[in-house]
Amino acid sequence: MKIAYDPTPLHHTHRLLDFAAATADLGFEHMQLTPHPDFATHFRYPKMDRDLIKRFAHSVDAAGITVPALLPVQRIAWPDEAKRQAAVKNFDRVIDIAVDLGVGTINTEFSGRPESFEDSEESFYRSMDELLPRVEREGLRLNFDPHPDDFVEDGHEAWRVLRGLDSDAIGFVYVAPHTFHYGDCLDTLVPELGDRLRAVYISDAYDHRASHGLRYIANPPTTSARVHQHLKVGDGDVDFDALFATLGTAGSLDREDALIVSNVFGENENNDTVSRYQKQAIDELVAGHRGDAD
Repeated sequence: MKIAYDPTPLHHTHRLLDFAAATADLGFEHMQLTPHPDFATHFRYPKMDRDLIKRFAHSVDAAGITVPALLPVQRIAWPDEAKRQAAVKNFDRVIDIAVDLGVGTINTEFSGRPESFEDSEESFYRSMDELLPRVEREGLRLNFDPHPDDFVEDGHEAWRVLRGLDSDAIGFVYVAPHTFHYGDCLDTLVPELGDRLRAVYISDAYDHRASHGLRYIANPPTTSARVHQHLKVGDGDVDFDALFATLGTAGSLDREDALIVSNVFGENENNDTVSRYQKQAIDELVAGHRGDAD
């Protein structure tokens, strides 16, 4: 099992080529590369050329860490066909970069629209008809998080959509701060996913359903906006002992291919302290629940 750092808090203060050294300085041995202007900004064509790919790989080697996964976000399930086609083109280039870097996993989102569920689902499958054969041919793993405000947010329904692809290359990303948008279905979802649960992101969030829907307030009251946080462990309502106990019982914490990512976004001004705290908290949670399956 690998514990990786999400360098999003560094995006406004560090160059791409500085990410690896900063990750090592924070005490992490692994980094998941997230959208950055020099890698793959949200919804846009990736800007890495062969030279930058080589220099980035060198920076990773020099820092003594690894990059087990890339995280692009493209509109591959968008109901508008022109945007979907552009997303497929962009995603295909991300696959090029993953292959050149020797990264075997791509974690991503569906990126459709909840108000256009059927059209988005059809767009998703159309995109997968184009992308999945290459993913399989390159020996990659492609894992999805049903993100809040996506065409599919419920955890079980998202797995049904992925299961419909009928491919061992496809897996699930469980994002702890999205727990309450998933339907708070940890106990039933994780056993159903089995070894298709390939990544777990660790940060905290408030349960927006608490206090009869008034845990926090968005205006106007009828807004369809989804609100959640990516706070450090212990600052929200996620039950991390329950999460890691479930992962331990499922054997996920003992799998060599399992990935846990620390992804706190809400405290960039305290990133050094928060990131070190996150690494210690995750280490303790893993140690406390590893072997629960026995």
